[in-house]
Amino acid sequence: MYVVVPFDARDPKTRLSALLDSDERQRFARAMLEDLCRTVEQTGHEPTVLATADLDVEWPVRVDDRSLSAAVNAVLAERDEPVAVVMADLALATPDALERVFDADGDVVLVPGRGGGTNVVLARHPDFRVDYHGVSIRDHRERAAAADLATTSVDSFRLSTDVDDPSDLTEVLLHSDGAPATWLIDHGFAVEVQSDGMTTVRRD
Repeated sequence: MYVVVPFDARDPKTRLSALLDSDERQRFARAMLEDLCRTVEQTGHEPTVLATADLDVEWPVRVDDRSLSAAVNAVLAERDEPVAVVMADLALATPDALERVFDADGDVVLVPGRGGGTNVVLARHPDFRVDYHGVSIRDHRERAAAADLATTSVDSFRLSTDVDDPSDLTEVLLHSDGAPATWLIDHGFAVEVQSDGMTTVRRD
C-alpha cells in the first residue's frame, strides 16, 4: 500500500491566524505533519509527503502545486497498488486508528471529517478518483456508488478530528500527548473552562 500525506508547504492553517502568526503556523503545521508521518510508520508503512512546495523532511516528498484533488488524482492514476490518502493535520491519529482503516474491507474506505470533509481515503480500485471540493464525503460516496464500488466508512473520533479552527486546538490539548500538543503547551496554550461550562483555549 502506498500512503500519501498531503501538506500545504506554503501558507498552512490560515484559519488559525487569529492565534498564530505566519511563522508559528508553519512550525505548528510541521509538528502535525511529522507526528502524523511517524504514526503512519508505526503501522508498518512509509509515508510519502505530497507537498505544494519542496520540503526538508525525513520522508520522501512529491511536489505538486496543483489543487489537492488534482495532485491526489495524479497519484491514484499512476499507482498500481492500493493508495491511502491521510491528511497531515490529524493530530489525534494513532497507529490503532489508522490500522482500522487500512484493515477495513472495501474497494474504497472513507473516514469522514467533521463538517463534510474526508480525512482518510483508502482506494483499492484503480478507477476511483477524489474530489475534495465542497462536501467531499458525500461526493466520494456518490462517486464510489456510481462506479459500483464497495464502500466502507470508518467512524473514528481520532481520525475525524482535523485541526483547522481555533476550537480544534482544545481537542489536541485534551486528547493528545504527541508533538502537536507539546508544541501548543510550549507556546503558552492551555484549556480554559468558560463561565457557561464550555471549553476553549487561552494563550498565556
